[in-house]
Amino acid sequence: MTSSTLSWQELIPDARRLAPLFSQGLSSSASGLESLQPRLLNAIDQLDLNPVTPLLLIKLEEHPTNVKALAQIVEQRLPRKTVDQWGYHSPAANQFQLEKVPGHPTQSAVYYADWIESDQLFGYLCEQQGLWTPELGLLHKANGGTLILSVHCLLSQPLMWLRLKKFISEQRIAWYAPDPRRPIPIHIPDYPLSINLILVGSRESLAEFSDSEPELHANAVYTEIEETAEITTDQQLVDWASWVALQAQALALPEPDVGFLLRLTREASRYTNEQQRFPINPTWLHKQLGAAYAAGQSLTESSLSDALAQQKWRESYLPETLQRDLAAPHSLLETDGERIGQINGLSVLDLPGHPRPWGEPARISCLAHYGDGEINDVERKAELSGNIHAKGMMIIEAWLMAELELEQQLPFSASMVFEQSYAEVDGDSASLAELAVLISALSLKPLQQSFAVTGSVDQFGNVQPVGGLNEKIEGFFHLCSQQGLTGKQGVILPERNCCHLSLSDEVIEAVKNQQFHLWPVSSVDQALQLLLSLPWVTENDDESLLGIIQQRIDEAQQPVKAPGGFFSPSRWLNWLKRD
Repeated sequence: MTSSTLSWQELIPDARRLAPLFSQGLSSSASGLESLQPRLLNAIDQLDLNPVTPLLLIKLEEHPTNVKALAQIVEQRLPRKTVDQWGYHSPAANQFQLEKVPGHPTQSAVYYADWIESDQLFGYLCEQQGLWTPELGLLHKANGGTLILSVHCLLSQPLMWLRLKKFISEQRIAWYAPDPRRPIPIHIPDYPLSINLILVGSRESLAEFSDSEPELHANAVYTEIEETAEITTDQQLVDWASWVALQAQALALPEPDVGFLLRLTREASRYTNEQQRFPINPTWLHKQLGAAYAAGQSLTESSLSDALAQQKWRESYLPETLQRDLAAPHSLLETDGERIGQINGLSVLDLPGHPRPWGEPARISCLAHYGDGEINDVERKAELSGNIHAKGMMIIEAWLMAELELEQQLPFSASMVFEQSYAEVDGDSASLAELAVLISALSLKPLQQSFAVTGSVDQFGNVQPVGGLNEKIEGFFHLCSQQGLTGKQGVILPERNCCHLSLSDEVIEAVKNQQFHLWPVSSVDQALQLLLSLPWVTENDDESLLGIIQQRIDEAQQPVKAPGGFFSPSRWLNWLKRD
C-alpha cells in the first residue's frame, strides 16, 4: 500500500487540544466577537465616526434571531451619547408646540424591527371627536440613536422608504394625514431627527437596493455578517466558547459544560465541512441549544448527543429507505471481491424540501473496445449529466493521452456509465473513480470492490478535494454494514479533504476497531496502487499498469488479432472482402 489509513482521532476536531481550553474558564469579553467578527465591529465604528453618511448596509439573512443579535452587538459597540428629549405641548385644543423636555436627557439606544408598517415607523395622528393627538413612532423613539431595519421590508413598501429617506436627509420628521384625500386641519411642527440607519438584508435584497438606489449604495458603509469563522488560535477558541455561553445565558438556559462544547465543535465542523471553521450564526446555535435542553434539561454532552440522534432519526425515513434499496438483492452494488471495469463511486443526494443531504454509493462501469479513441460518456449522450461532469471526463482523457505519449489517435474506444442511475448527475467528484475504472478496463486488471472512491482529478494527475465528504463516507459505510463488514472495506479520498472530516459515531467506532478504513491519496498513482494492487509506472514496463496498456495498444495495431486484445483493422478488412 502506498497510502496509510487515517486514525479515528483524525476524523473529528482535536478534543485533546480543546478540552483544556474550555476547562480553564470562559472569556470575560462582553461579546466574544473581537476575534470572530472584526469586519462587523470595524463597520460599526465607521458608522459612528462618519458624520456625512449615517448609513450602514449589512449582508445578513433576515431572521429575527439574527437581527436581534446584531442589535445587541451594535448597542455594546457604540458609545452612549446624551440625547435631548422632545415632546409636543398643547396649550389649546388642536394647537401643538414642540419643546425640549427639561431635565430629562436620555442615553442613545438601538432599536430594530425585522418588519414594520408605516404607522409603526413614523407614528400617526389620532382623531377623536375633532381632537387630534400625535402618536410617536419607532423613528421618534430612536432619535439620537441607531435604527436597524430590513432592506426587504423597505423595498416592499416604496412609499415608506421614500419618506424615510427624505426625513433622514432633511433631519426632521413631518406629519402626514392618515388619508391623503383629507388634509390635516391643524399644524404640527416637524420633529427634529438625528439618527444612524442600519439596513440589513440578503445578497439578493441588497442587489435590488443597489439597483434602485445606486448613489446611496455606493456612499454607504458596507460589510457582511460572517456566517462562519476560521478558528485556529487558542484565544479564538475561547472567544467562540464564550459566545456560545453568552447565547445560552441570553436564552435563560444553563451554562454549557466542557462535554457539551466538545460535542458542539464536532457538529460545528460538520456544519461548515471544515475542522477549523465554526459557525458564528445565532440561528444555528440557538437550534442546537434549544434541542439539547429539550432532550436533557441541561447543556451537556449526553443531552446534545441525544438531541442530534433524535433529529437524525426523525429526518432519516427517506435516506434509510433508499439505502435499504441499495443493499437489496436487486442492486448490483458490491462491497467485496474483484471486478474488471466496475468501481464504487460516491454521490450526495440533496432533495428539495428535505432538511439534510445524504450519501449514496453508485456503481460505475466501463467497457473498452477497438475504436476511434473516443471515451463515450453515456450520461452525457443521454442528456443526464451536466457541464462540470463533462469537463471531468475531458480532463481524464487529456491526462491519459499525456501519460501514454502516443503520436497518433488512441486505437480504442470506451463507454462509461453510472449503472442503475436514472437521474441527472453533475460535478467532477467522480473523476478519480472514472479514471480508475477506465484504467481497469484498458489493462484488464480487476478493481477491489471493497473500496469506494471519491475525488477530482486535474490534468497533471493530482487528486483535488470534493464536497459532501462526510455524507459520502457515511453512505458507503451504511451499505457495507448492511452487506456485512469484512474489515477490508473503506473509502479512498483526497488527502486535501482530511481537514473537512467530522464523521458520525458509528463510522468512528468502526475505524477505531479496524472494521472500516479511510485512505487519503494525493495523486492518481497512489489511488491506482490501492485499487489495482499494481503501480501505474515502474522501470519495468511489464509490471506496471501503464506498460500493460501500452502493450495492448501495440498488439491492437498489429496486422493480426492479439490474443485477448483488441481486434486489428485487417480483421475488419478481410471480413468486408468476404462479403
